[in-house]
Amino acid sequence: MPQFSRERAILVGLELKGRSGKRPASGPEARDFDSDESIEELVVLTESAGGEVLDCVIQSREKAEAATLIGSGKVDALSLQVKAQEADVVIFDRDLSPTQQRNLEKSLHCKVIDRTQLILDIFARRAKTREGQLQVELAQLNYLLPRLTGRGKEMSRLGGGIGTRGPGETQLETDRRLIFRKIKKIEDSLGGVRTGRSVQRRQRKEVPLATVGLVGYTNAGKSTLFNRFTGADVLADSKMFATLDPTVRHVMLPSNRKVLLSDTVGFIRNLPTTLVRAFRATLEEVVEAALLLHVVDVTSVHAPEYTVHVMNVLQEIEADSTPQILVLNKLDLLPEGSEDVETVSSRILGNSPASAAASNAVAVSAKTGQGFDRLLARIDQMLPLDPVSTVKFRIPHGDGAALHILHEYARVVEKKFTEEYAEVVAETPESVRKRLAGFVASSDASYPDEPVD
Repeated sequence: MPQFSRERAILVGLELKGRSGKRPASGPEARDFDSDESIEELVVLTESAGGEVLDCVIQSREKAEAATLIGSGKVDALSLQVKAQEADVVIFDRDLSPTQQRNLEKSLHCKVIDRTQLILDIFARRAKTREGQLQVELAQLNYLLPRLTGRGKEMSRLGGGIGTRGPGETQLETDRRLIFRKIKKIEDSLGGVRTGRSVQRRQRKEVPLATVGLVGYTNAGKSTLFNRFTGADVLADSKMFATLDPTVRHVMLPSNRKVLLSDTVGFIRNLPTTLVRAFRATLEEVVEAALLLHVVDVTSVHAPEYTVHVMNVLQEIEADSTPQILVLNKLDLLPEGSEDVETVSSRILGNSPASAAASNAVAVSAKTGQGFDRLLARIDQMLPLDPVSTVKFRIPHGDGAALHILHEYARVVEKKFTEEYAEVVAETPESVRKRLAGFVASSDASYPDEPVD
């Protein structure tokens, strides 16, 4: 397999004077990343995309310059730096307009991409399922469409490296009309995905299984926690967006209720709108969840800001009112005798919109399993759906469907057979008991007869 050298990148940030001055002493809701913190995150993103960071440059201006964002003088200095350090790409920490991107490429004589294009590139690397690839491709096409002018020759070649993976690599994508056709085709395909998910949700509601969604800033440890819950082998490493494609698994709670646990893509500051729109089919699983596990890396100095950004994305997809448990992850990395759970959660949340979740905070280590039993118990406590009780059923021998439902969605404690019936005692969720009310033994019956579907 051929080995490719890492692209050498110079990162550029813009600090607008007056935008990062006085800030409140506490309360993350009013605090955003300053330019240094933002560049630090861009470094991690670049390395996740396979790039090598040569240098970081921050330009301070009163306002963004319309033609080049950072001003002609800084562009000239940056051009000399690109040549001296033999950089392959310059990555800007802000979104560039098509005009700014073309002007910068002409002046710097190298590839120029912005934050959105970098994130899209990482997503293109991570997508493994057909659905994920379609979603990434749709986001890339919508991003590239206004940037086709003046780039026909470049776009007609097979590309390579950061920012060139995906649909921008083929000559087909250089034709605007064909791109529109492809966007329409992808949107139709994703429409089918949404329809399929709707059918699945309707089927779940017949015997309701509550969905618990894992959300959090990227690299907070959601996939490690998911693996701890389910025994799955979802990829978990320290790179941003290590997991992109959604995964859903059954989890058994201490009360013997089954729930669906959904792991989705990690959120990030200024998540590109094109991605939020393209991944709406996936994020619908979060919207439909009965409970959200908001995973926070307690070792990160930026945990308060990350928490606010996650809440902003949840608000954008209209999932901010869903009950939450704040999962304070990576407990094993905290020093001995550090703050208690209440203190840590208050420090992270402050007066942010997520502060209501502070009373539901649970500290865990997804890696070691520490605190895991407490988390399961808290989930059980906060899911009012389908309380469990012990019920006796009398099922005719010919009705295998009802017996199957009990074995599938309840915990069978005892079973014996008479000439006409199978008598089954099971720890049964409320929804299953209602569905099988016609088979409840007369001494236990409390619901009107309802036929089995």
